[in-house]
Amino acid sequence: MSAYGPRAVSVDGSNPGIIQTGDNVSATIVQTTGPAPAALAGLPAAHVGFVGRTDALSEVLGFLNPAGGGRSGVVVSAVAGMAGVGKTALALVAAHQAMDQGWFGGGVFFIDLRGYAPNPTERVHAAAAAGQLLRAMGVRDTDLPPTGEEQLGLYRSVLADRARKGRPVLVVTDNAATAGQVEPLLPAQLCHRLLITSRHTLALPAHLVDLTVLPEADAVDLLRTALQAGRTDSRVDAEPEPAAEIARLCGRLPLALQIIAALLRAEPDRPLTDMSAELADARHRLDALDSGDQDQRGRPLAVRTAFDLSYQHLLTDQPEQARLFRLLPLNPGPDISLPATAALTGALELVVRRQLAALARAHLLTTPVTGRWGMHDLVRLYADQHGRTQAAADQRERALDRLLGFYLRTADAADDHLRALPGQAVPDRFTGRDEAMTWFDAERANLVTAVTLAQATGRHRIAYRLPLCLNAYLSWRRALNDRLTINTIAVTANSHLGDRHSEGRSLNNLGSVLRQVRRFDEAITAHQDAATICRDLGDRHGEGRSLNNLGLVLRQVRRFDEAITAHQDAATIYRDLGDRHREGGALNNLGSALQQVRRFDDAIIAFKHAMSMFDSTKDDHSRAIAQANLIEAERQQADA
Repeated sequence: MSAYGPRAVSVDGSNPGIIQTGDNVSATIVQTTGPAPAALAGLPAAHVGFVGRTDALSEVLGFLNPAGGGRSGVVVSAVAGMAGVGKTALALVAAHQAMDQGWFGGGVFFIDLRGYAPNPTERVHAAAAAGQLLRAMGVRDTDLPPTGEEQLGLYRSVLADRARKGRPVLVVTDNAATAGQVEPLLPAQLCHRLLITSRHTLALPAHLVDLTVLPEADAVDLLRTALQAGRTDSRVDAEPEPAAEIARLCGRLPLALQIIAALLRAEPDRPLTDMSAELADARHRLDALDSGDQDQRGRPLAVRTAFDLSYQHLLTDQPEQARLFRLLPLNPGPDISLPATAALTGALELVVRRQLAALARAHLLTTPVTGRWGMHDLVRLYADQHGRTQAAADQRERALDRLLGFYLRTADAADDHLRALPGQAVPDRFTGRDEAMTWFDAERANLVTAVTLAQATGRHRIAYRLPLCLNAYLSWRRALNDRLTINTIAVTANSHLGDRHSEGRSLNNLGSVLRQVRRFDEAITAHQDAATICRDLGDRHGEGRSLNNLGLVLRQVRRFDEAITAHQDAATIYRDLGDRHREGGALNNLGSALQQVRRFDDAIIAFKHAMSMFDSTKDDHSRAIAQANLIEAERQQADA
């Protein structure tokens, strides 16, 4: 097993009887998919406080109804509108009602494309979305093809298969920013439906449902419903005129009304007239309050007004919560865990948990899943703006150092579990490989984006070290785009550090993923450069790894003689070092190369030697691969 990636099984496309092992090898054969999960497939709960939108909901349901056949054969509906207008709420209510009607026997699936995330690397492109949807549809990670285009192709095949079986599917894509994010996901079969939400009117062949702000009566009703959540509250009925004025000052925007309601629930004795007067004062700090206007940054003014009030409430009564609110946008990904938040703030988890819960109750944070907290895009922009003005007081740079350090240390511990050989001691941060994989799955977006953030902020050592901890996990998950991104950054980071040894390791990792995305010339150059650097530095292990991986690329471009030499040299190096496990991997790959040029006698000898090496290290899995290769070589020799 390499220090840079897990062992995995690959079937070489040019000879389906050859199985190879080595550094950063991943599967290239897609097997049959597993059973599909329940129809909900992770569909978030419908909004309990959903109010109004009767016509819009009927329109969406009419489109989703299979009996209606869509609108003139169109299978896509887009719910568009400004931020905070209730697009997601409408889509989820419609999806739940469609599911309750039994309209989509093939499943109802939801994915947040994060098209408006401030950091472009957080946005989910179509290929990544296809991979996530395939997993929700029951496709195992081991069955996912390696490239994004191939995953899109498999996604279309799964939809076609379910159409043939009379099992229509509904896919809800939330927060799409561009047509390119969703166009490749459009179903070709008329029985399926794709429901999109976006702040933009996308250039798609879609039935458009354009949401505006709520009518005044519905806005007041939403305020009433939100105030009565979990308790009796008669203030809206007792003070109808101030209630209507609050709705108007909030621009009749659902998000703003929910935030104001949270403030009022925290002060059950506060008259609505007092809140209305405070909103009116806040309005004067803005250019306008009408919900059709935006500030210079393009943010709706009504939302800004509500955020100002919430933030001032924190500053006055909960300054530590206000500091946490300002620091949270430093987290590079879409949501954050309790331990990561504690590292960010430098506070105890018990204290941070209470602060997070309070911010969630104030509708300044969301809880996408239990134990994780996120921010609406606009709330995050607002909090970050205030955070930058308080950078010195909040010690933002130190906070970011703590957060990135936490991700690096924890990823390193999780990575040890993924790479550990049988009987090898591992850190007790995780109970085992399964728990480590679960943590990686939950933190994947944060970790990948943290590499980009570390490089952008001049933290080059983290930008180099964190990819080393992620390569094994991302290889298991076949996340080629993420691996390509982080390893490219790692090579750049090493050029800033001037660390030749680290540069060799990063080039070797980059070469492995370049091979898997079929950029063979670049992969060969990367492995050759890595081998040269390691040789110059006397790093024999690094040289062996680079040569072994170089051989894999050379075989794919059918330069077999060079590949044989590379694998022989790698095996010799490992033999000199006494590294029997990696020697076995190099011998197994050597046998495969010899087999491809029909040198069966030599191939059989190599496979037998590989089995002996794996016997000595008690690696039954790798031994089984070498044995399977041996049997195939003997069969081919008999047929020759």
